[in-house]
Amino acid sequence: RGLGDVYKRQLYEGLVEACRTVYDPEIPVNIYDLGLIYEIEVHSVGSVRIDMSLTAPACPVAGEIPFWVANAVADVEGIGEVEVNLVWEPAWTTERMSDDAKLALDFD
Repeated sequence: RGLGDVYKRQLYEGLVEACRTVYDPEIPVNIYDLGLIYEIEVHSVGSVRIDMSLTAPACPVAGEIPFWVANAVADVEGIGEVEVNLVWEPAWTTERMSDDAKLALDFD
């Protein structure tokens, strides 16, 4: 049995909020508002797949951040299996940042 659209939307919003609790230690803005989360896909059984990137491949915590994201979203009620993929295409740019993130980091 699949999840209803309204319930999937609620799960999605919970996942976004969970992603907003994860920060790159070198940047005082959460990874969601930085635009590092490229896609969140909620499947019919409550499992989730997240595609994300980093500001740079040489990021010192590159190997850790996907695990931080997986742990944060696994705590969302109703979520089953979590898969986080680190992707490099398209490359991250400051254009992906939210207006709040640009303001916090003094980008125009």
